[in-house]
Amino acid sequence: MGAANKVPGVSGGMISYVLGFYEELIYSFRKVNFKAFLLLRNGRFKSFYNYTNGTFLLLIMGGSMFSYFSVSLILDYFLRNFELYVWSTFFGMIIGSIYYISKEFNDWKKSTLISLIIGAVLGIAISFMNPAKENDNLWFVFVCGIIGVSGMTLPGLSGSFILILLGNYVLLLVDSVTMLYKTVIDIFTGDFSFIDNDERIRYLKIIVVFTLGSAFGLVVTSHILGYVLKKWHQIVTAAIIGFIGGSLGIVWPWKKEIYKMDEGVALRDSNGNKILENFERYFPDFSQQETWIAILFIVLGMGIILLIDKYGTEIKEYVDE
Repeated sequence: MGAANKVPGVSGGMISYVLGFYEELIYSFRKVNFKAFLLLRNGRFKSFYNYTNGTFLLLIMGGSMFSYFSVSLILDYFLRNFELYVWSTFFGMIIGSIYYISKEFNDWKKSTLISLIIGAVLGIAISFMNPAKENDNLWFVFVCGIIGVSGMTLPGLSGSFILILLGNYVLLLVDSVTMLYKTVIDIFTGDFSFIDNDERIRYLKIIVVFTLGSAFGLVVTSHILGYVLKKWHQIVTAAIIGFIGGSLGIVWPWKKEIYKMDEGVALRDSNGNKILENFERYFPDFSQQETWIAILFIVLGMGIILLIDKYGTEIKEYVDE
């Protein structure tokens, strides 16, 4: 989930949905509430841990953080060197996930069909929105945290892609994370000179506010989603299917990056990387070998989901026995 949340167009929430623990994720985040706060304040740490499904949350958050600084680095490498094939695999996985979610959904009626269409329209609309300019105002960064973390709770909605649309993807998920990494290294080596570095302090403030916004967003959106899932489960599921289908445009493999330009020169971030503005999509050339290789990766992505589905079914049957 951590790796998926970093890649524009891929949703960590979709990963949890496909792997079968989405609802447990939502209901576990809902347990981070006032009652949990009282348990923590009164020193009842074991009760707090059990009440909030602590083992599950620690594994999810720990795995996400670990992958963000490890698996996601591998993904970054493959995106730089084999971009078409990576996006093709993701595209196939999303197609597979649509099948996975919808194969047992048999409650198609007027309300669920309308919900499906609304979800698809929203997904398509977000796919073709134009990005805004970068904004480092701390209140806006806090809002970015709330919205950006939506990829963990809303299957099909890529938090990273939303941050691109808000203009703050590079600022929050590249520059600030890089500065945080450098700061952690400095602290471990006993170098505290960064305290006098205004630029470093600025980025640290940004990453702290962004993290607080993300934590707030996780708790709030999980409470809202937990309520609507309980009250309108079938309608929400239909909307999720439509939204994931509509978001296929975001991960369409055949696209090229459009970078921010200033007088014909591509703008770069503090690490020297060109700043992504949007994607320009095109249809593949079937006379090229790489197109057919990409199609094979799409099939591979679908196959991965089908294998996960088969594996999950076998596990469930074993547990039931």
